[in-house]
Amino acid sequence: MRSMVRAAALRGLESLVDRLGGDGAELLRRFRVPRGALDAEDAVIPSVTAGRLLETAAAELGCPDLGLRLAEQQNADVLGPLAVAIENSQTMGDALDCASRFLFVHSPALTVTLVPDPQGIPGVRGLRYGSTEPVPLPPQAIDLGLGLLHRIITLLYGGRYGLHSVHLPHAPLAPVSRYTEFFGADVRFGRDAAVLRLPAAFVDTPLQGGNEMLRAIAVEFLEGHFPEPGRLVAPRVRAALSQSLGSAQVRVDAVARLLQLNPRTLQRYLAAEGTTFEAVLDDVRRQTAHRLIIHTDLPFSQVAAMLGFAEQSGLTRAVRRWYGRPPREVRRRGDARLGTT
Repeated sequence: MRSMVRAAALRGLESLVDRLGGDGAELLRRFRVPRGALDAEDAVIPSVTAGRLLETAAAELGCPDLGLRLAEQQNADVLGPLAVAIENSQTMGDALDCASRFLFVHSPALTVTLVPDPQGIPGVRGLRYGSTEPVPLPPQAIDLGLGLLHRIITLLYGGRYGLHSVHLPHAPLAPVSRYTEFFGADVRFGRDAAVLRLPAAFVDTPLQGGNEMLRAIAVEFLEGHFPEPGRLVAPRVRAALSQSLGSAQVRVDAVARLLQLNPRTLQRYLAAEGTTFEAVLDDVRRQTAHRLIIHTDLPFSQVAAMLGFAEQSGLTRAVRRWYGRPPREVRRRGDARLGTT
């Protein structure tokens, strides 16, 4: 199953590519990223596509610090609803806890975790940025992700926050001075993970201007509208469709209401699971059609109605697409293997 990320993670890339002498719109088209997706709140793209976009742009434009450049022009807004909860936290620890707990809203594959200092120095903690995927994040994606994390913390803190040093798992993509200038601290390469090394007391730092009520509303929204990691939506959609097929409208908004989700949220999480509402519906119809055509003598007009097709012609087209032959021939052959094709 492909992991997904909100397209907003690359917000600003198109204009950055243009400023560097490339064609940002053409680059996005090449990777089949819909026009306007980077500025949309609900658009998602495969994580691997995001990584390849960054690597390709950096290579073609001769811009090895592309990830850092993109991080420089982004802020917490690219995180969508999670940004409201983070920016209205009472302390830096609350903000980091919120980011760690709900980063899956931005991408189920990404993680931000407070860890012991990788160098074992007392009074120092590590803030680790990584992925749950078996394949490591591409270097440009790591530079962008850790760079954005550093920038968000700097903006929340109001300036330098006592960063001791930075660990990166890859070799320097640009001159080391570019990294130290960006982070304002020593940067060490070829380490086990991407980590910001922070003072342990940093988590107790109060944040100015936070609104506890807004944070509570944002957290309640995140808890109520976004499934937790590992809680798959596709099986719930399949079950809802199996129960309502033929007796209720097979529309995404109707199923979303049954599952107490916003339709856009439902679509986003199906995309994060590598599928779509239409694909799940089509598969449920295919399985149900197989059972009704092979194991009953119901008229095809009734089968069509039970599958939610407005007309029998819709059933005929679908069966031809699934099995390469019309319903009547499928029934005549009675090929049980068709149910698993």
